[in-house]
Amino acid sequence: MTSPFRTARVSLVLLFVLLAANLLMAQKVKRPEGDDLRPTGDHTTSVETMAPVEPANRAVVQGNGINYHGGAVLHGNPVPIYAIFYGNWTNGTHASDSQTTVNLLDALLGAGGLGNSGYEKINSTYGDNAANVSGNLQLSGQVFDTGSQGTSLTNTKLVSIVTRAINNGTLPKDPNGVYLVLTSSNVSERGFCTQFCGFHTTASIGGADIKWAFIGNPDRCPNACEAQTTSPNGDSGADGMADIISHETEEAISDPDLNAWFDANGEENADKCNFNFGPTQTASNGSAFNQTLGGHNWLIQQNWENSRGGGCDQTLGGAFH
Repeated sequence: MTSPFRTARVSLVLLFVLLAANLLMAQKVKRPEGDDLRPTGDHTTSVETMAPVEPANRAVVQGNGINYHGGAVLHGNPVPIYAIFYGNWTNGTHASDSQTTVNLLDALLGAGGLGNSGYEKINSTYGDNAANVSGNLQLSGQVFDTGSQGTSLTNTKLVSIVTRAINNGTLPKDPNGVYLVLTSSNVSERGFCTQFCGFHTTASIGGADIKWAFIGNPDRCPNACEAQTTSPNGDSGADGMADIISHETEEAISDPDLNAWFDANGEENADKCNFNFGPTQTASNGSAFNQTLGGHNWLIQQNWENSRGGGCDQTLGGAFH
């Protein structure tokens, strides 16, 4: 997503929070109904219609509550994920501004985490006219930026953060990867906490089409961006960011340029299951979780499976909820 609210990458997450089934459920900004609305990557929906495209081969399946619009998906096996930890990640405002949080998120994105999990394989039901998404991703590099653009960010400044990491050689210039800008809790971004918790979009950097996402630290606004007051890892920031990361990477891979997969309301696959967690288990500290990845328990929203008529699922081929 990118700025006003999620739409076609815009991972609009929660304006108001309701208590349901022991979890807080997100309410999203209402979009006009009926037209085939197009996501813009800046948290808005374009009134310009974009008709579904008839697939040229069997890599693309239509008719499951979400439509293909002709754009490319990311085919990498794995898709490289590049993390930029921005702000104060040593002794920040909250306990989650720490190396412990970084280590937890590295575990989520590293070996045995999201990549090739049953959860991530849900994304393999999306494809383009070349091939389907692999359902695999992997942390391929990370860097720390202690504040090159200050603590009040805009989309322009976020692009500058990604550009800086590429231009100084700390991260490669990779049009086939996804760059995550993960902010410490003292960092604000226009629209963060009031319109969205994260978003993904794309930018031209050094002549390359670079896919990137903003992942805010939900400890800045727990009532808006965290699903529960306790967390399975005892780190509310890390656990909240894990859910946002899952949402944004799913969309950035299946709709990287905001012209591939979204429904008639402009919602991408993760948007369709936003803050819908399905069945959960209870951790020893009383918090809920529904996934065990990278050696840790997590509460992660479901993703829209593009098969069997379509539905929100915790794992490929599982039960819809």
